Amino acid sequence: MTASYYTGSLACVRCAAPYPDPSLPLVGRGCPACELDGAPSNVLPVYDVPRGAGLPLAGDQPGLFRHRALLPLRPGTPAVSLGEGGTPLVPLERTAARLGLGGLHVKDETRNPTWSYKDRLASVAVTKAVELGVEAVVVASTGNHGAAVAAYAARAGLPCVVLTVASVPEAMKTLMQVYGARVVALEHAPDRWTLMRELVEKRGWLALSGHAAPPVGSIGFGVDGYKTIAYEIVSDLGAVPDVVVVPVSYADGLAGIQRGFADLVTLGVAPHMPRMIAAERFGPHAGALAAGTDTPGPVPADATVAFSIGSPYGTYQGLAALRASGGAAVPVGDDTRILDAQRRLGRESGLYLEASSVTAVLAVEELGLPEGSTVVVVGTSTGLKDIGATSATLPAVPVIEPTVAAMDSALETAAR
Repeated sequence: MTASYYTGSLACVRCAAPYPDPSLPLVGRGCPACELDGAPSNVLPVYDVPRGAGLPLAGDQPGLFRHRALLPLRPGTPAVSLGEGGTPLVPLERTAARLGLGGLHVKDETRNPTWSYKDRLASVAVTKAVELGVEAVVVASTGNHGAAVAAYAARAGLPCVVLTVASVPEAMKTLMQVYGARVVALEHAPDRWTLMRELVEKRGWLALSGHAAPPVGSIGFGVDGYKTIAYEIVSDLGAVPDVVVVPVSYADGLAGIQRGFADLVTLGVAPHMPRMIAAERFGPHAGALAAGTDTPGPVPADATVAFSIGSPYGTYQGLAALRASGGAAVPVGDDTRILDAQRRLGRESGLYLEASSVTAVLAVEELGLPEGSTVVVVGTSTGLKDIGATSATLPAVPVIEPTVAAMDSALETAAR
């Protein structure tokens, strides 16, 4: 069995204060000292990664758990897996040519079991929940996160409660419920965090998303599930890309992927890490970077088709990942631009990404990268999660007579 590099401890991303595993009261709440300092920060696992050792692989493990030496688990904990990870790196030749890039790829996370990259977080976090022996898990989610946790909790035989809001698409609610989760909606989104904190404190449930206000991010054990995206990108590309773009709300994915690249540098697999870019809808990380502060948001925000990243807040873990890589945050357009880009990507590449995911492509267009740059965008979820938003922008399918002339007439009308 592959040895684990996990030290069995956690540390604050901002002040490096150490905390023991499991530190359940801190999961989803963050570092108490930084909270008092007015700059809430997540608490993430600590590893003792040997320099120059190469990337360890556990060939007897399923899904992304082949990287379990770099995950925050005890060696004997059985993996809760649905075969997640190993998603393809899809080249976008036509889009790259249009933008003058040397290469543009989508890390297509829609191929995961619940069709989003949240499966990486959920698989590791639920495995940790089993290791800790908790009675139930609870998550606040507008869709992808809740669906993924529900699926993996079902796989583990753990009760799961999802706290959501009534406005999420029906497809998202259906996914959460079909996996057996008990789903309730609250009128005001911040009320979910208040209720979740009470459930953690009074019932001992494990929170698999954040419940701090302002937010700090999700359970640190799950955040490190995203490290495996970095490992796969370098393995499949055969090099470190110049830029990696991630759609961002509370920056769990961004933080995890950056931590994965840092592992690869320490292990001697990569000479350096790429520049990390946050694609965000309303710009809390961009504002904090410009101001040089540690508190991203709140910024003005409204309802958006990119609801998965439609937050007025960012997180310190997001800022830390951007600063560590010399990165940037790009607030991306309005809903019309996002939906236009969604259809354009479909035509250029044959990929149908969720509106929130498409913001990563728009961010690349706005960055004005040097000619010949190599870029990877993370396609976080499928457009099938919210077909209604897309279909509202498309023309009705005409019903025609069974003649070539009728078909030609209809196609001509559609082309106008």
